[in-house]
Amino acid sequence: MTIHTTPGGEIQMSPSTYSGLISFLQEDLAISSASLAVALRHSQQDPGPLPMILWQYGLITLDQLEQIYDWLETSA
Repeated sequence: MTIHTTPGGEIQMSPSTYSGLISFLQEDLAISSASLAVALRHSQQDPGPLPMILWQYGLITLDQLEQIYDWLETSA
């Protein structure tokens, strides 16, 4: 599982890592499907890392953001 960052800072990850991230968000952090849908909609308009979009829109806490990046680091 490889995570790459584009020059704009967007995180690129394999489909299996992306799927695992979505599962982690929903199962471990209890992020609702509605919150994920909002973040994904915004990421299409203003591309950026999904975790940052979730945080910027107040859908996760700073602590949860840290947990997400820790998860991404250990999943790579």
